[in-house]
Order: sequence, then structure tokens, then C-alpha cells
Amino acid sequence: MDMSIQRVLVIFAHPDDPEFMVGGTMAKWAREGAHITYVMITDGSAGSNDPTISKDVLVHMRQLEQRAACDTAGVKELLFLGYQDGILQPTLELRRDLTRIIRRFKPTIVVCGDPTAWFYSGGYINHPDHRAAAAAAIEAVFPSAETRPIFRELLDEGLEPHKVHQLWITGAAQADTWLDISEDIETKIAALRHHKSQVEVGDGEFIRQWAREDGAKANMDMAESFKVMKFVNEESA
Repeated sequence: MDMSIQRVLVIFAHPDDPEFMVGGTMAKWAREGAHITYVMITDGSAGSNDPTISKDVLVHMRQLEQRAACDTAGVKELLFLGYQDGILQPTLELRRDLTRIIRRFKPTIVVCGDPTAWFYSGGYINHPDHRAAAAAAIEAVFPSAETRPIFRELLDEGLEPHKVHQLWITGAAQADTWLDISEDIETKIAALRHHKSQVEVGDGEFIRQWAREDGAKANMDMAESFKVMKFVNEESA
């Protein structure tokens, strides 16, 4: 794809989710000229068990961390929806909010997680907020964003239906697309380093190793993997 003409909307539950899951791809696409917008659904207020940190301080800290990470990766815009962290549900209200954003920004590509993914390897249960965010994002892409009779109140706001061209699902059990992020792995690590309240990156070797493991599945040095849904023929669009 010619990334210089792509508008990419990235939807995740928490600050730091995009850096972990798609940070290399977003750095690559930003470098190639894509206009990228991140949507953080929750306020990140459940991101610490430290009793000495207040909710308001943590929320502010995580917003600053995410803004710095976006600047490092070349992400153009960042939205915070402010839903409560830790108890997110794929409600109609959330789907409406995401549909509004899709119709407003008119992305050609939407990136989100996999709502069906519960377990990764033998030691990590996928956070329920991740699954809820992914379910709401996918249902906003289809059918809501492109269907006029759904959320008619958005028409009153001047937001006409919009058809997303492609949906890129990260963390999918049945990935079918790999992107080589070898040139952008250090940018991914640098962006992730801003999330000091959440992770100690160190020398970043565990991030490189994840990318090597993903890349090995497609004969690449380092990669990120996706399941890609294509709704528009790019050659005729």
C-alpha cells in the first residue's frame, strides 16, 4: 500500500497497548507518511497497585506517557475517551462513540485487537478490557460506521456513513499477514520506554525477541503479525 495516502485509526483499551502490540508497524507506517490517530478508550486508572498513587495522578501520568510515546513514533493525533479502566464492556454507548470517531476521521485502515483471544502462551490471560475494546471497535467498523440507519443521531451531527477499507487485527490466533519491522524496532522500544509507570524496558531485548519469534513464522528478521480483513478493492478505490 501507498501509506502516504492512508488514514489509520488505532483503537485500544489502555495507554501502552499500541506500543506493545503494534508499535513497530505504526512507526513504520508513520515513517512512510501515513496519518495515524490513536484512540485510548479507558483512563488507565487501574494501571497500578501502588496505594500511594491517586487515581487522578495516575490518569494524568499515563496520558503524558502516551503523548510522549506518540511523539516518538510519529503518531499525529491522540484521543482519550475516559472510560473507567478495568471494567470495560462492549456496550452500545462505546460502539456509538467509536462509530462517531470513525465517521469523523474517515480512516482507510482501522487497527485493533482480537476479541476472541483469551490466552497467550502459557502464562498470560488476555485482559478483559482488551477483548471488550476489540469487540466494540470491530462492531463499529461493521456494521455501524457504514450503515445509515444505525445511530441515526450521528446523522444529526453531520456525520455521514463511512466505509473502512481494511481492518488489521493484532494478536490474532490465525494471523495471515506479517510486516517486517526490523528498521523500526528501536523506535518501538523507544516509544515503549515512555510508559515508565507500567513497564521496565531495560535494554529492550525482550521486545526484540518477541519480534524475532513473530518474524520467524514468515522468514523475517523481526515482524508484527495481523489478521487482515479487506472490504474495498484498493485498485478500484
